[in-house]
Amino acid sequence: MGATLPICYLNGQWLPIAEARISPLDRSFLFGDGVYEVVPVFEGRPFRFIEHFDRLTRSCEALRLKDPHDRAGWRQVVRGLMDRNGGGDLYVYVQVSRGADTGRSHAPLPEIPPTVFGFAAPLPKPSAEVLARGLACVTAPDIRWGRCDIKSVALLGNVLQRQLGCDVGADETILLRDGWMMEATASTVHVVSKGVVATPPNSKSILPGTTRSVVEELAHRLGLPAATRAVSEAELRNADEVWLASATRNVSSVTRIDDRPVGSGKPGPLWSRMWEGFGALQRELASQPW
Repeated sequence: MGATLPICYLNGQWLPIAEARISPLDRSFLFGDGVYEVVPVFEGRPFRFIEHFDRLTRSCEALRLKDPHDRAGWRQVVRGLMDRNGGGDLYVYVQVSRGADTGRSHAPLPEIPPTVFGFAAPLPKPSAEVLARGLACVTAPDIRWGRCDIKSVALLGNVLQRQLGCDVGADETILLRDGWMMEATASTVHVVSKGVVATPPNSKSILPGTTRSVVEELAHRLGLPAATRAVSEAELRNADEVWLASATRNVSSVTRIDDRPVGSGKPGPLWSRMWEGFGALQRELASQPW
């Protein structure tokens, strides 16, 4: 990920991100008591805006937080971050915390003004070399908490497991629980076996990915058989193709897992069709309202 762009949003104000200040008593700092969203922007148009902010509202409700904005309000925040930072291809990050209390107390949940923060950053784009080579992943036991369906800022488990991959030069870490594939630290995982694209069902152990739903829709559009079902560790390791999907990487081909090749060890033909389908969908939506 690149460095953030210069102008951020904080509690109704636009200011240089270097000047933004949040209380050390903010509950997101003390407890990880907050939620966030990441929205990709292609050629100045947010992708899946409604789906991202519907998920933000659900995350707020799960934490018994009131979403501080309606859709029109969030559109103003997102548009402001895009316009003030030059537009183009970028991603917008927004975070809502319970706010800054007067002291540190686990409970009861305080009635205080939330902290609302947002910034923009350049959208990372894979090089031609990476597209041709594919990504390398490692696997690790899933040590995260029991409500992974909430897009919480409390991401220590994800951070620790992602570092396992970084330690050996891998691009991502795929999480396993009791012999079943869950997701990666910041991506949904799709496996292709005998021509069928399979993805584990949403549950409290998996974040309902917005890009995951795009993969499912494009599979239908492209005539690729798709299934939502449990995926075993054995199926993951013996798959013909494995893909990662997320807001900042669209859909990427995984060609090595735990230093063993996936399929032929090169990006597969179904991934190539899916990648082209993503590009076509982005161009199709470019002139439509969001």
